Amino acid sequence: MTGLVCKTCGTKYSVTGEALLNCAICDDDRQYVPTEGQQWIRESDLALSHKVVLRDDDGVPGIGLAPAFAINQRAIIARGRDVSVMWECVSLVTDEAVTAITRDGAIDCIAISHPHFYSAMHDWSAALGGIPIYIHERDRNWTRPGGNGNFVFWAGDELALSSGMTLLRCGGHFPGSTALHWCDEGRPGGALLSGDALQVSGNRKHVSFMYSYPNAIPMHPDDVTHIRSLLRGRAFDKVYGYTWRRNIVENGRAAVDSSFRLYFDAIGMPERTEP
Repeated sequence: MTGLVCKTCGTKYSVTGEALLNCAICDDDRQYVPTEGQQWIRESDLALSHKVVLRDDDGVPGIGLAPAFAINQRAIIARGRDVSVMWECVSLVTDEAVTAITRDGAIDCIAISHPHFYSAMHDWSAALGGIPIYIHERDRNWTRPGGNGNFVFWAGDELALSSGMTLLRCGGHFPGSTALHWCDEGRPGGALLSGDALQVSGNRKHVSFMYSYPNAIPMHPDDVTHIRSLLRGRAFDKVYGYTWRRNIVENGRAAVDSSFRLYFDAIGMPERTEP
């Protein structure tokens, strides 16, 4: 295994030495460099200190690292009627994990909500047969650290992967921040895989809207209004957040609607209209 992985955000950089001084993801004002400075781990050392774990997360198959690493996101395998999607990505790939997640059929594509979770996306794509990675074009510049990839850069505010799975460009956190709406025969109540555009709160009762979560910079109200408009008319009873058990497991639509009201009340704009 070659490459360096940022210990703070989990992004893999395809270099063989340790000449890197900065992680472009962590230098951005949505993330941070620790007080002790930029730290890296060799990919081979990460494989020795951590393992890829697969387990159920409130009714969906999840993939993560143990012990917790970097932002500690988990990916989801979303098997729809016409397409199977790896939603989000993690920093390490193993043959065992690939075998496990393909046991019930091939994975057709990878879709990632925003740059903080790009991690080892190039390696996962290659390990799963060179499958495409769906990234919104407005986040194209952030795809460079890991090297070349089989990218599909999509445009606009929505892209149907199948009749029951739609990518939604929410924006706000990053210009291309994306959520996945999933509603088909296998998930008739609907689910929203929200990334960090709508981050499920610690009490799992509502979502929040932030430009930067670690640096506590709120999202612009125009972006929140855009998200509200984009979700209008879409049914979902569950909301899956960025990490294990950070999910709203019932009445997800009502929880998100009440979160919009909480946000606009908090900033003193209770009658916010479309921009």
